[in-house]
Amino acid sequence: MGEKTMGFLSFRSVVDPSSCDFLGHMNVSRYFFACSDAVFAVQGELGLTADDMRSGRRLSFAVVRAESDFLAELTAGDAISMETEILEIGGKSMTFRHRLIRAADRKVAFETVFKCVLLNLESRRAETVPDDVREKALAYLAAG
Repeated sequence: MGEKTMGFLSFRSVVDPSSCDFLGHMNVSRYFFACSDAVFAVQGELGLTADDMRSGRRLSFAVVRAESDFLAELTAGDAISMETEILEIGGKSMTFRHRLIRAADRKVAFETVFKCVLLNLESRRAETVPDDVREKALAYLAAG
């Protein structure tokens, strides 16, 4: 972890003062808020759009495990972006790495790995990743 960045640009924002806690830095909940938005952006790139979730195949990734590292403080006014890459494509799951980057110095401020299952929103059960989604995901698969 540290300076290395790569992947799909999945989120961009500026840290709002209301996102900061009494310690003066961005509150932990806001890091995961950014990750949630990032997952939906990646899903859209993979063909699981909001419309598809609402009235189409009714599939969405759901986090079942997260491992996170907070590497640098973010404060009000910091421009930030999230880069996401896919680490693993399973039968019914994908593993995503999200890196939250401070724009001013390209410092990775936060990194998390999410293991997600593809959830059928009607049955509430894990479902096999469709071939078209798997094919698109290969473009974002991390090297190595």
